Amino acid sequence: MKLFNKISTYTQEVYNELVNKVSWPTRSQLVSSSVIVMVASIILSLVIFAVDQVIDLAMHGIYSI
Repeated sequence: MKLFNKISTYTQEVYNELVNKVSWPTRSQLVSSSVIVMVASIILSLVIFAVDQVIDLAMHGIYSI
């Protein structure tokens, strides 16, 4: 029974913190952050793709000798 009380208290505290103490971002902040992450991901993937292509071209050049 003691364990159940501890779990119950913990659950209530977690719920209270999520509802009353956490500051959630507004919808516009969330959309803005998501766009920034997507753009950064696309840029990083393009950089990695370019480096991969350069290395592939170099390896083909080396192996064709």
